[in-house]
Amino acid sequence: MSRDYQEFIINVKRKTGIDLSLYKEAQMKRRLESFYEKKGYDTFQAFFLAMNKDPVLLEEFLERMTINVSEFYRNAKRWEVLEKEILPELLMKKQPLRIWSAACSTGEEPYTIAMILSKFLPLSKIKVIATDIDENAIARAKLGVYPERSLNEVPIEIKNKYFKTEGNLHYLSKEIKQTVEFRKQNLLSDPFDGNYDLIVCRNVLIYFTEEAKNHLYRKFSQSLKQGGYLFVGSTEQIFNPAIFELQNGQSFFYKKVFSNSDEYVN
Repeated sequence: MSRDYQEFIINVKRKTGIDLSLYKEAQMKRRLESFYEKKGYDTFQAFFLAMNKDPVLLEEFLERMTINVSEFYRNAKRWEVLEKEILPELLMKKQPLRIWSAACSTGEEPYTIAMILSKFLPLSKIKVIATDIDENAIARAKLGVYPERSLNEVPIEIKNKYFKTEGNLHYLSKEIKQTVEFRKQNLLSDPFDGNYDLIVCRNVLIYFTEEAKNHLYRKFSQSLKQGGYLFVGSTEQIFNPAIFELQNGQSFFYKKVFSNSDEYVN
């Protein structure tokens, strides 16, 4: 690791609390070098000094380092498994479900969860917690306005029911927006709430080191109820789920189970 980048990591952590060393170095470094060169800087040091004086540049940096590529019903077959197999099992408990969309980006994921749940429950009984590190992404999520490309996989009946279209933009209904509560959170450093029935964290962990991923899998597992599920992305298969007290049921859905050392007490 170059001294220039190493000092940048230290300075960014001191200023924002974000630890860039937990991300894969080659990917993050290349991503940020491309960004600062476009802004007219030639070193990480010069870039940090500019960010330190310019809050707008700092916000752009935070937006750049977070991954805001999202769509409704992304990888639609996975959501079909959630709707037809996972949710019916969870809803058999006949109690309000605690659901968390972690690293929710601009809101497509938690709103997709709410729209699928609306097939089972009235909207007044649906609540999804959604968190992200990027305040700009959260602000856009709360606004609920999306381009056509974000809706490519949305079923037509859902699109007609919950979106109003004006030109090339689609406005999400107030009723769906009210089902989601957005919060700012750093997955790697902030504590997690617990007692969740379903945690959805997709297409984010691929950017972390193995050490950071394992740390997050443990935190996610600890935050799940027994019998709850962790839903991950299509490139994020957990190869050793048992060490996190998880069991691979359906593809990319991991169920929280009692470890072998636990004794079940009825």
